[in-house]
Amino acid sequence: MNQLRVHGGSPLSGEITVRGAKNFVSKAMVAALLGEEPSELRNIPDISDVNVVSGLLKLHGVIVERDVQGGVIRLDPRNVESAHKADIDTHAGSSRIPILLCGPLVHRLGEAFIPDLGGCRIGDRPIDYHLGILRQFGAQVDKLDTGILITAPRGLHGTKVELPYPSVGATEQLLLTAVRAQGLTELRNAAIEPEIMDLIAVLQRMGAIISVDTDRTIRVEGVDRLGGFTHTALPDRIEAASWASAALATRGDVYVRGARQADMMTFLNTFRKVGGAFDIDDGGIRFRHPGTDLNSIVLETDVHPGFMTDWQQPLVVALTQAAGLSIVHETVYEKRFGFTDALVRMGATIQVYRECLGGLQCRFGQRNFLHSAVVSGPTPLRAADIEVPDLRGGFSHLIAALAAEGTSRVRGIGLINRGYENFTAKLEALGAKVETD
Repeated sequence: MNQLRVHGGSPLSGEITVRGAKNFVSKAMVAALLGEEPSELRNIPDISDVNVVSGLLKLHGVIVERDVQGGVIRLDPRNVESAHKADIDTHAGSSRIPILLCGPLVHRLGEAFIPDLGGCRIGDRPIDYHLGILRQFGAQVDKLDTGILITAPRGLHGTKVELPYPSVGATEQLLLTAVRAQGLTELRNAAIEPEIMDLIAVLQRMGAIISVDTDRTIRVEGVDRLGGFTHTALPDRIEAASWASAALATRGDVYVRGARQADMMTFLNTFRKVGGAFDIDDGGIRFRHPGTDLNSIVLETDVHPGFMTDWQQPLVVALTQAAGLSIVHETVYEKRFGFTDALVRMGATIQVYRECLGGLQCRFGQRNFLHSAVVSGPTPLRAADIEVPDLRGGFSHLIAALAAEGTSRVRGIGLINRGYENFTAKLEALGAKVETD
């Protein structure tokens, strides 16, 4: 399945369900490597990132048993072993997750080999943070033609790290490495996203000792041994917000079962400012277009508890239908506005700028990155042929195609499977007219 024909112009209406967060589930699966007993993770979505991590773990001797329909995965790491580099190479370019296996594999095996890394092309996303952290723990990092070899001849030892930016990936790397390193580890300027806190909860269940201070400082007391865990993943707040934006852009009414208010409060405030309506109950959140004009806004993305960068792209599609000028300042990924080219071809009025618009000067200011956008609306969207650029941009293009008059062809939709479970079936459940080629 690589292409989807979307017959747009009809409101999305109905109910869908979101399961565990893509940005947590894969990391919790990696965490299972650290234990010397089996683990069980529940509320697992059927997405390709889970398949990638399952494959990597199996290569290293982990027994993986998965109930796809029930959303349960069981991981038995008691017989971890080194994988053949050629086998690992088959996963090169499929995901950025392999870099997070470094700490756990060094603890369990004494070395780790990581292939060339892939992922969405939305910015630099350097792995220097990761490699620098591993070196501070005492690891030796050797860059080979095919990837990176990490060893620790003298073991891994606790350290002090201060990140120049609260990187989610670097924080995950430190946690997964520090929990079994000798001594105390301190991380300043850490990421504190809900997915990070859920990962800390998993590690604590395994026997780790981790504290989080209000000033973004995380302290980890290393332990000699970790056990397994049983844990239910927090729901995917990105997918929930994506469906909310789709409801707004198509003048629809969508109940997202599994969506959780506590993880989405910043998004909900912005959704309300735009003019969207929502109702919250114990089972999920109902998102709907109010039937009146939407409002233009000024928006700036930021790390948690700010407005999440992954919420930005779907919402921009809805902002093309808002009255007036909206300003969006992207401060997390410097190349996230590439997806707007397709929207402009579909009739949207969007201009991108190098300047920091609508907010304070950010780290991308005066660095020649088009990281601010001005969206003028409302503008009717028309059908077009679209190529999916990245995961979130691709789903945003789907939203635009659903809101546009006529039939659009969206190519490369396999990429969307990385983070959106059964999205074509969910579209059909909401009354969308779509056909796969």
